[in-house]
Amino acid sequence: MSIEIRRTLTLVQTTYEEGGKAVPVPTKLVSAVAIVKNPWLGRGWVENLRPEIQEHGPVLGKLLTDLLLEICGDKIEGCGKASIVGMGGEIEHAQAMTHTLHFGNQFREAVNAKSYLAFTNTRGGAGTSLMIPLMHKDDGGMRSHYQTIHTTVPDAPAGDEILIALGASIGGHPLHRIGNRYDDLRDMGRDVDNPAGV
Repeated sequence: MSIEIRRTLTLVQTTYEEGGKAVPVPTKLVSAVAIVKNPWLGRGWVENLRPEIQEHGPVLGKLLTDLLLEICGDKIEGCGKASIVGMGGEIEHAQAMTHTLHFGNQFREAVNAKSYLAFTNTRGGAGTSLMIPLMHKDDGGMRSHYQTIHTTVPDAPAGDEILIALGASIGGHPLHRIGNRYDDLRDMGRDVDNPAGV
């Protein structure tokens, strides 16, 4: 059975000034959101979620990726994902839709990303805060691209819905000046594969 999609939304945030200083090249945060019917709701305990994951993941991944690409083209640098399941569902239902390569690889392959997609998943009612964390698409140690898209959908998710989102950035966060993970590792004499030195 095909996934029931009630609505899609996109949001573009462009930053021209930060901390009283102009941003030389304005940065963009873009989110693409789908509000879908929870395919597991009303079925009691479902032991195996994979059939729906495998069927719906590629469809939703491609849909949201296409929405981002319409706005960003080939300029995407940062990426992330998030989901909110309505109060009638399980947190596992929110995670099932996004924590799968069937979903995430649609985005990764389209933008040639090497990093995993930073994520959040939660349960809540309509208007629950949607937080999409981002990191650089190729290098998880670049703090310049640690950003969060924060928004809400006033009427979603309903109790029988899941809100699924992908986020992207064009540029890092404005006026980045805290260095990156590799600076810290060098300062502390630590190895990238064992940052805590244990």
